[in-house]
Amino acid sequence: MSPFFSKRRVSFVSGALLCASLVSACSSMEPAQGVTRGELRPQAVATTQNAPADEAKVDRAELPPPPPSTPAAAPTARMAPEPEMRRAAPGKKSMAALGAASGGALAMGEVAPMPVQQPKEKSKLELGDDKNVAEGGNTFEAYKANAFTETAKDNLSTFAADVDTASYSMARRYLQQGQLPPTQAVRVEEFVNYFKYRYTPPEDGAFTVHLEGAPSPFNARRQFVRVGVQGKVVSRSQRKPAHLVFLVDTSGSMASSDKLPLAIESIKVAVKNLNENDTVALVTYAGSTRDVLPPTPATDVKKIHAALDTLVAGGGTAMGSGMEAAYKHAVKKAAGGVVSRVVVLTDGDANIGPNLSPKAMLASIEKYVAEGVTLTTVGFGMGNYHDSLMEQLADKGNGNSFYVDSMKEARKVFETQLTGTLEVIAKDVKFQVEFNPKAVSRYRLMGYENRDIADKDFRDDKVDAGEIGAGHTVTALYEVELTGDAPQELATVRIRAKAPNGTEAKEQAFPLTRANLKPSMEAASTDFRFAVAVAATADILRAAPAAEGWSLATTQKLAEGAVAGDADRTEFVRLIGQARALTTASASGR
Repeated sequence: MSPFFSKRRVSFVSGALLCASLVSACSSMEPAQGVTRGELRPQAVATTQNAPADEAKVDRAELPPPPPSTPAAAPTARMAPEPEMRRAAPGKKSMAALGAASGGALAMGEVAPMPVQQPKEKSKLELGDDKNVAEGGNTFEAYKANAFTETAKDNLSTFAADVDTASYSMARRYLQQGQLPPTQAVRVEEFVNYFKYRYTPPEDGAFTVHLEGAPSPFNARRQFVRVGVQGKVVSRSQRKPAHLVFLVDTSGSMASSDKLPLAIESIKVAVKNLNENDTVALVTYAGSTRDVLPPTPATDVKKIHAALDTLVAGGGTAMGSGMEAAYKHAVKKAAGGVVSRVVVLTDGDANIGPNLSPKAMLASIEKYVAEGVTLTTVGFGMGNYHDSLMEQLADKGNGNSFYVDSMKEARKVFETQLTGTLEVIAKDVKFQVEFNPKAVSRYRLMGYENRDIADKDFRDDKVDAGEIGAGHTVTALYEVELTGDAPQELATVRIRAKAPNGTEAKEQAFPLTRANLKPSMEAASTDFRFAVAVAATADILRAAPAAEGWSLATTQKLAEGAVAGDADRTEFVRLIGQARALTTASASGR
């Protein structure tokens, strides 16, 4: 072919491709974005995703992608035998029945969960390191699962308390929508601490410690050991007056029904459960910040609701500026006799203005944190949810991180858990377990990777740690291997904590002995068996190397025998069934 005709052929093909692209763009009125299927991280997405993207983005780069294709048919309720394996690499199609996963119809007033949008890469916020991973448009921080440690080489395990629950709520939403959650979204400690355990409360002091162990149902050579802490209960009438500054993201990315509308209803639930001496302020941020409601008595429900009902979504996301404004309001009321807290309700997006990263945000408000203002982050929505940002902000802000996907979860967070969220009973709570090398050959802490503390910093009271609220339980699980001739004392559990307004920590020590070990898993307490089931399920879902060969069928059976009439536990058993169906379908390539 002559050079002339060759060039004309290339020109013709290029023109045809350009025309096709223009026709496609005009028909959808939306730009294509994201990555091709071949670019997706294979371990993160287990099903074809079918969600609409966030609405009303501020610029063309943030507009939603074209509607994806119809999802594949669900696998039947009857499942093939589950392979004895850790979480399998996902196949091309594996969609379970959404109705069964969600447990039936929504209650009146529930906001239906939005489906997850097509996976796409988004530019990542600077979160101070390179461990952030974007999956399906949502951003998570990847942590390497704890490996077994030889006790003879290092017999100390030190970590901070954590009562966040966002990871479990997020994973539940994925499963209810017929998808395995991304491995990076699963944090074992947040799964375990989502549930209530019937630990005996303290008669005096801030908390009690409960130790228990039993043989592993996965490996006859190993034992599970639990460290459980129960915080003292403070009734609604006994807690200190609270001043809450609700900081609401009203940017364009919050327009969908599972974001700003659900956030507004969540605040109304919170206000309903406040005391007569509590006050509420409302600040919003989009392209700029706005003081919507000055400090107002919680009893003035009509005024507060009227202010909330004016909120609409639109504009960019100047989150850093909003945080600064909210903290300035909160610090005015901060005092020893008042609980002053900023409550951020957002999808975690931050795309304009100063202080885009948690490090920059916290640097600008560090002085307010030092003055006693605490922080709660509450996440909403899917598709561009920045889980990593929300978790880090709560950690640095001496508070808690939650994820709300429905009115049911909103009531759990703002009604059932409200007192504990507001009243901190112990701060900078650190755990250190000293294993006896003569009794324990190896050990592994399940989860708490992002709460790791250097052993030498356990007694350094300047090192920040976690907080425990009124009525909260904190549960940590270890997997251990005992020596053949293990002596009576297996380990010593030490806890250091400061009073809510204190600067010097107090330390307590509790012995873990053979008397704390049950002869079989069946002989262990109901709470212990359920906690093991939850932790093991989380380890399987995140493909932890130590959980290779573990079976979801085993965790489901263990959980079924420890439901004890609890609705949240019953739901968890259903979710394991959903995960089993998805894992089986994924392994078979359906």
